[in-house]
Amino acid sequence: MTLKSKQFGEDFLWGVAISAAQNEGAPATDGRGASIWDVFARRQGKIKAGAKPYPSAEFYLRYKNDLLLAKALGFKVFRFSISWSRILPDGFGKINQDGILFYHRLLDECLVLGLTPYVTLYHWDLPQELQKNAGWASHQMQKWFLKFVHVCLTNFGDKVQDWIVLNEPMGFTSLGYALGKHAPGKTSIPDFYSAVHNALICQAEGGRMIRAHNSKAHIGTAFSCSEVMPFSQKADDIQAAIRLDILLNRLFIEPALGRGYPQDDHFPFLEKMQLHNKAWRYTDQMTFNFDFVGIQNYFSLTVKANPIIPYLGLSEVKASSRKVPHTDLGWEVNADSFYRMLKRYWLYGSVKEIIVTEGGAFYHDHLVNGIVDDQKRIQYYQDYLKSLLKAKQEGVNVKGYFAWTLTDNFEWAEGYHARFGLIHVDFMTQLRTIKNSGYWFRDVLFKD
Repeated sequence: MTLKSKQFGEDFLWGVAISAAQNEGAPATDGRGASIWDVFARRQGKIKAGAKPYPSAEFYLRYKNDLLLAKALGFKVFRFSISWSRILPDGFGKINQDGILFYHRLLDECLVLGLTPYVTLYHWDLPQELQKNAGWASHQMQKWFLKFVHVCLTNFGDKVQDWIVLNEPMGFTSLGYALGKHAPGKTSIPDFYSAVHNALICQAEGGRMIRAHNSKAHIGTAFSCSEVMPFSQKADDIQAAIRLDILLNRLFIEPALGRGYPQDDHFPFLEKMQLHNKAWRYTDQMTFNFDFVGIQNYFSLTVKANPIIPYLGLSEVKASSRKVPHTDLGWEVNADSFYRMLKRYWLYGSVKEIIVTEGGAFYHDHLVNGIVDDQKRIQYYQDYLKSLLKAKQEGVNVKGYFAWTLTDNFEWAEGYHARFGLIHVDFMTQLRTIKNSGYWFRDVLFKD
């Protein structure tokens, strides 16, 4: 089946997504303060090949050209994030007017081109000054975050109707505060729990602040999710899968929906943590009636029990060892699993609509005679969009799909190794080359 946009409905949102920390570059331009990723990248061995989040794709300087490319490929939505430290260099306090003006120029250009801006408030780039005071693990986080939200609403609220409060809170709390693989590089279970608690409150309070500012705003937040499957039908493997599923797929959405922290007999340490840590108790502050839920599903996981691994007692069984399809990052490719996750989130019943706020894949690209023939990426999008269409036809209210990402960029701890873009970037010259996957989207979106 050849996909065409009309199969998804006239009102389906076709978008492309980027983030400030990964695309903008210009780390010290026009008064921007340092973010935790600027500092983390200076630590030896943390980023592949010693890469830094600059110059990246120089979106700060080249945004007009990149927006024209997004428009030329047929996209109607442009999702981007606001760099907290570009508008509040110290995270809290004095506003940087040059940063404010940049986002006004960006928004104006989107609107002139007919690209609907979907603005993410927090996409992992906390100001370093706030991290000096424990960052997301700090009891002051709510105050800091709501100040940031207020500045964004006051300055951009007349141009933005569609907001995403947090991007993948499980990602930045676990990778940044428990596992140390991402900025700020902490390895503290108590800090992780505090960060989870604070992110949940900020997620809901941020939504409430937007709603108070504009009753007609379209408000969502974006969750990462991965179907977790046991390696065998042994009881220990099944219980291991349940434990990881609670963390990856239930920990953030269930409190937001008013269900409290997920509880399960297989995962008693969550309950123990609440008993011993008053700062981690569920509160109604964590609940907000979002207009949409963003889903970001990059892989499924297969796990087996492993008692020597602390806390979770499990380990992953890699896709390569199971000889199943996977990307060049080793992430399992499973469009049926994506379909099941869409169905699962819809079955909560209180989710009004779902938008796939990111979706994409890394495969090693080869620029040959001005062409990037990335057939594996095209097949990935073809398969995943077919699964989305199947879920939609079965009643799941999926309203849009945003491809990750427009251009190759800084891919966190992978540096510039992992290219997800529809457009190839030569990071030495900043030359853009549309990949065949970009042309594939153009054909899906433009041709009858």
